Parts: sequence; structure tokens; C-alpha cells
Amino acid sequence: MHTPDREDTILYLNGVSVSFDGFKALNNLSLYIEPGELRAIIGPNGAGKSTMMDVITGKTRPDEGEVFFSDHTDLTKYNEAEIANLGIGRKFQKPSCIESLTVFENLELSLSGTRKVFHALFHRLSHKQLERIDELLDIIGLSAESQTKAGLLSHGQKQWLEIGMLLAQDPQVLLIDEPVAGMTPQEVERTSTLLTSLAGKHSVIVVEHDMAFVRSIAQSKVTVLHQGSVLAEGTMENIQNDPKVIEVYLGE
Repeated sequence: MHTPDREDTILYLNGVSVSFDGFKALNNLSLYIEPGELRAIIGPNGAGKSTMMDVITGKTRPDEGEVFFSDHTDLTKYNEAEIANLGIGRKFQKPSCIESLTVFENLELSLSGTRKVFHALFHRLSHKQLERIDELLDIIGLSAESQTKAGLLSHGQKQWLEIGMLLAQDPQVLLIDEPVAGMTPQEVERTSTLLTSLAGKHSVIVVEHDMAFVRSIAQSKVTVLHQGSVLAEGTMENIQNDPKVIEVYLGE
């Protein structure tokens, strides 16, 4: 596989290995994400998808290998909070919005620089901040629910709110873990549209099991992980017809 120059990438993982008690969760993993790219990452359970995200976000330190953000920032030297502030946002499977607050208040809390609950909810928002919240509500399709408490939202709406909360921090890279698990078909379709709309302005990495969903967002490249390294990479069509992929994953 061609190795791009670091300066062509927004995220550059090269030869990354991580072991837990002798088990190699990542095994010489190399992954290169371009600015504005929407990349789907698939693979069976235990393929290393979560560990890969843990390494990118500073939760896990690699035993070996390079992890660079925006060509010159060595992510292995930073902790989770610092990496989030650099511009890498991660959305876990389970939404972490505050259910007793409204959609608007959750977004308000997430705006850069207003992290403290008391401060965020009792200081007056500037015109620019109000505009930004309106813009986020529009992007995630929750303008009509802005004054609804987050706990009353559907599962899909909570996931969109969570994506909006990440976007409020204006990340360059979004890592999104299994966004459509438990969603209705309509919510899955809406999520596909939402994530596709974010590409270009942000680099979006989606880890997912739902193959129909992956097909709907796979604009150019899909990466298949297996046993901690890249098994195959290419268009959805190439991946679906790859004998190795069919054997370890699609044939499950």
C-alpha cells in the first residue's frame, strides 16, 4: 500500500502496535486520513477498532509506531483533554448529553470556552454564539426540539445532539463509534445524510457494523481491520468482492 507523506494527511498512523497482557490489540497498524475525508472503518469484533480510536484520542499509548495529527503534532505526547483541545472529537456509542437540560442548553455547554456548567448557563450568550447554536440545530435537524429536554428525545435524536455537541467544539477530526446501532430505518437514513454533509469541512471517521449504512456513507474509501491491522482498503465495491474480506468478515 502506498504510504502518503505526512503533510498530505490530517491523521497519520504508521506501524502502530498495542499489546494488552500479551494480546496484540493493534499489530503494525497503518492508517492515513486526508483532510475533509469521510472514512468508514469496519471489521469483526476484536479487530482493533476501539483500540485504534483510543490511541488517536490519547486514552491508550501505543507500544510502538507513529501517530501524527495535521502532519506535525505527535499525538503520543498529549493526554486526552489536550488532544480534544487540538481538534479531535470522539463520539462514543452511548450518548453523553445531560438529559435534564434542553437541546439548546446542551449545545450551549459544548461551545468552545464554555465548559463549566454554572458559568455556561448563567452568562449571556453573544450574538455570534446564538447564531452558532442556531446553525448547529439546523445541521443536526433539531431546531424544532431546541427547548426539549434531552431525556425526552428519541435514541436517534440523542445521537444527533451528541454530534452537534462535538461540532460545537469545531473539531478538525470527528471519530464516531457505531452511530446507527438501535436506530429506526428513518433515523439511519437521516444519520447517513448528516455525516455525509459534514465531510469536506471536517474529516469524519466512522466505525460501524451495519453494512447497509456503511454502503450509504462510503464515498471513496473503506478500511477493513482484522487482528489489529489493515486487511483491505478501497472502494465499497472492491471491499465487498475481496476474498479475504468475505472470508473473515462478510461471511460471518
